Amino acid sequence: MNAPISAWKFEDFISIVLGGEAGQGIQTVEYLLTRVLKAEGYNVFATKEYMSRIRGGSNSSEIRVSGRRVAAHVDKIDLLVPLDKDAIPHLQKRIGKKTMILGDRGRLMTDLPMVDIPYSQIALEVGNAVFANTVAVGAVSALFHIDRANLDHCVRQHFSAKNEDVIRKNLQAASKGYEIGLSVAQSERIEINIPKTPQVTQEIFLNGSEAVALGAIAGGCNFVSSYPMSPSTGVFTYLAQQSQDLGIIVEQAEDEISAINMCLGAWYAGARAMVSTSGGGFSLMTEAISLAGMIESPMVIHLAQRPGPATGLPTRTEQADLELAIYAGHGEFPRIIFAPGTLQDAFYLTQRAFNLADRHQTPVILLTDQLLMDSFYNIPSFNLSKVVVEKYVVEADEDYQRYKMTESGISCRGIPGFGSGLIAVDSDEHDESGHITEDPELRSQMVEKRLKKLDLIRNEIILPELVGKENYRTLVVGWGSTYHVIKEALDVLGRDDVGFLHFKQVYPLPLGVAEYFTKAKEIIVVENNATSQFGKLLRLHLGVEARKQVLKYDGLPFAVEDVLAYLKTI
Repeated sequence: MNAPISAWKFEDFISIVLGGEAGQGIQTVEYLLTRVLKAEGYNVFATKEYMSRIRGGSNSSEIRVSGRRVAAHVDKIDLLVPLDKDAIPHLQKRIGKKTMILGDRGRLMTDLPMVDIPYSQIALEVGNAVFANTVAVGAVSALFHIDRANLDHCVRQHFSAKNEDVIRKNLQAASKGYEIGLSVAQSERIEINIPKTPQVTQEIFLNGSEAVALGAIAGGCNFVSSYPMSPSTGVFTYLAQQSQDLGIIVEQAEDEISAINMCLGAWYAGARAMVSTSGGGFSLMTEAISLAGMIESPMVIHLAQRPGPATGLPTRTEQADLELAIYAGHGEFPRIIFAPGTLQDAFYLTQRAFNLADRHQTPVILLTDQLLMDSFYNIPSFNLSKVVVEKYVVEADEDYQRYKMTESGISCRGIPGFGSGLIAVDSDEHDESGHITEDPELRSQMVEKRLKKLDLIRNEIILPELVGKENYRTLVVGWGSTYHVIKEALDVLGRDDVGFLHFKQVYPLPLGVAEYFTKAKEIIVVENNATSQFGKLLRLHLGVEARKQVLKYDGLPFAVEDVLAYLKTI
């Protein structure tokens, strides 16, 4: 290649993108590279975009390696590793003049300049073309001068379930790739001087699915039911993997209706239950959500958003189910909705969801999306010193009334077999003892009793986080998974007159935040949907009018460049 030497010098961060078809082993390359780089002390962020098919198509994984913490997607590609002929056309819009391509020229059929690395030929020399992805891992590792012991350890660990011959050949493939990578680094004068951070090696490295699942465990979850539906399935499978060690009952139901009703039954019996689903499955659950509202049952629902309507784009990302979550279910009853923006949020808010559901006897919905679920990055270990499992079940006496009128609207919750009282619940309107009633006056009292809980819930609302200086003139508003991309865009912008307000609790909204908006000359809402659903919520509940919106609804997440370009125009 005849690129300028300066084009291959990286001192802040480097964006590596892997491209190939489903079934080709891109996830293996991503897994190994991220673990190897973290073991070296680099901050690592990885995310992916993939088609809804088991084999074929064109998928990609992005790995950002940095000297500081990074957790946002960028459009630019510094280093591209295409493993099939469709990768370059698929990523064409992201390939720039300074993108270095490490590819097998004979298989890619492109005129773009590249460093020719015959991955398949090398793999065949090892014994099978399937080892091509491990060759790529070795080649990229060499550009960072990764410690060979770290590389070998990660390869051996990843393939530990295979027989010794497979492990040996993968080690050999990584070694051959490493040798070629060293040659490329020297011939192309690649200098990667990104600072390492020793404590990164001791940090945890996980994605949103694992963070939500760990939060559920910390919340005392001992029953989970689900009908698998991307991108929520990772939470269910992780809990299933831990079920025997932690005493969690895991049930893959025949459909989403059964899944949520099983969880309602589990709460009724005294368990702490969660159901995990996506938009289509959640739609089927709305009758049971109303049932939870009527019988005042706790319920934790993980709703991982994906683009709709109908099947939509089942493996892509969007924030278009906010209104669905707020208004799902017939009748009027309280609910709480969290929308985590970080892995830390995903853990702590899920843990909190179980306590609040138990305390207020109401559904709590955790609203995530594919971006958060499938993104990995390193963070410090969770602080468990303040994590407490709060349980509010009481022993019922003979005079027990499940729906006894109280000033707060919350009645003591008993469970069958604990005490001498009768635990009667009914989906029809009922009296204090749980028996059916059609008395108009009692009906009104019961509606008011249930809605009283909103006053208590508002006292515990998580306030939005203000990022940046307080003397802003322009206020950018975001919620959920847009946190990191907006934050990084503002960091790059570097202006003191632009602030960022992030909401991680989106319903009910806190009423005491008017001053954040009144001091702003301009309010901009950034969200991954077409109709600015959160913007409408601000107007409805807080009277805040955001005249400008930055909306994206093509199934892909915001890149830092997207938000930055818009902010620069104003």
